[in-house]
Amino acid sequence: MIIKNGLIKGINPYIVFISLALIAAFTLYTITFPEHSTALIDETRTFITLSANAWYVGLAAFFLIFCAWLAFSEHGKIRLGDDNDRPEFSYFAWFAMLYAAGQGIGIIFWSIAEPIFHFSSGTPFSEAVSNEVAAEEAMKVTFFHWGLNAWAIYCVVGISLAFVAYRLKKPLSIRYTLYPLLGEKVNGWIGVTVDVIAIFATLFGIATSLGLGVQQINAGLNAIWDIPQTLFVQLVLIVVISICALISVLTGLKRGIKYLSMSNMWLTIILLLFFLLLGPTVYIVKLLVSATVDYMVNLVPMNAFIEPQTQSWGDADASWKNMWQGWWTVFYWGWWMSWAPFVGVFIARVSKGRTIREFIFGVVGVSSLLSFVWLVAYGGTALNIDLNTAGTITETVKANVADALYATINGMDVGIVGYIATIAGTLLVSTYFITSSDSGTLVLTTIMSEGDEHPLKRHRIFWGVIQGATAAVLLVAGGNAALSTLQTASITAALPFSFIMVLMCVALAKGVREESKLIQMKASVSTS
Repeated sequence: MIIKNGLIKGINPYIVFISLALIAAFTLYTITFPEHSTALIDETRTFITLSANAWYVGLAAFFLIFCAWLAFSEHGKIRLGDDNDRPEFSYFAWFAMLYAAGQGIGIIFWSIAEPIFHFSSGTPFSEAVSNEVAAEEAMKVTFFHWGLNAWAIYCVVGISLAFVAYRLKKPLSIRYTLYPLLGEKVNGWIGVTVDVIAIFATLFGIATSLGLGVQQINAGLNAIWDIPQTLFVQLVLIVVISICALISVLTGLKRGIKYLSMSNMWLTIILLLFFLLLGPTVYIVKLLVSATVDYMVNLVPMNAFIEPQTQSWGDADASWKNMWQGWWTVFYWGWWMSWAPFVGVFIARVSKGRTIREFIFGVVGVSSLLSFVWLVAYGGTALNIDLNTAGTITETVKANVADALYATINGMDVGIVGYIATIAGTLLVSTYFITSSDSGTLVLTTIMSEGDEHPLKRHRIFWGVIQGATAAVLLVAGGNAALSTLQTASITAALPFSFIMVLMCVALAKGVREESKLIQMKASVSTS
């Protein structure tokens, strides 16, 4: 039900007010009872890690298998639109927008920190006999968390939306991904429930990334101008950059968001060249090849790994902090799932006219390769510095994860070029912050308007503010443990949405089978 006039014209009031009530309740509880909320957040993550880690791991593997089946089946040739539709964006613009939405701000934060953590502390997959082998093992596991599985999670939602919106001519809303399975039932309470869960997951998934991003921007400003790394500075940054994001989102998809995403991509390429050309080039290339091969060889074992539990929920000393998989894999799969409604709606919007096979190869394949190059350029440079300086970057990362990028640039010892790269890195984090925020705002309002691709500006402004405020609340609630709080928010929001994603796969499989039969029927009629 869309309101036709008044202040809330153009949106579904049930979706909006239920979502606002849930968000307001969480925010008030967090601010009013900070100590209790912090303890509850920690207990929630412990429960999910101990009770649902197999669910998260199994789902991520299933989504990758599902995407592979879809791409290589006869259904892969189905066009996401009418048979004569063609893409409205070039490959470069398409990749730039989907990559900026999918991993930009997060990968800057973790591209150095994660491999360094794995290198210094080891992983369940590691059988390192030397520091050099340990570095390769660390990069392999980092590839696992940022590669095919991550993009397959996004792809499931994105392709489900694009199929029903452009092939079946339904609104671009999460509820309609279940249309091939449930039919008109998606227009009732079931649809409202699905959309509210999607909004909840999206809001907290984006807030997690914005919280990570603002910490890194603060670290960059500290490296450039010695601005202190404090909560107050980070909250000011959220306000300033959220305003910039609102300006971008008000210009629309084909102007502000498109050009800002393309600018991000060019700046990304420049920084990649900085690390590739001025960093340990030979080492980076060798590590890219060896880690990629190692990753592909071990893809099945890593997807099948479930960490043995040495604790039970309810034990006095039970904690997610005692489980490697809780720290890393469960967090990442939950983070990607919480981002999936946002990224899915966004990449569906920019993918009309592409075939299912082209969509999957682009979203899962090409994006993963770009992530690998990025990770090995940044992370490989840091690993090389640590191999030659007895853990310089490791010490920095353990003290403050947000400082990892700037410590690596400083460790390269390239003089004024390094200073310029520090500025460029901070600018890149800021622009990715803006594109994540403006894209997220556009997606949230699209869902609330039941698929309207051009939601009213006042709704974009309102939800842009809510988005920034949520990130600020999570930072305040977390205090010294802000990173843990942000991670918990994402994996918690992802849990209910993960069940909807399973139904999406069932609905999409049913829908493409029926569509393939229809295509074959039309072909036989035209040739007879």
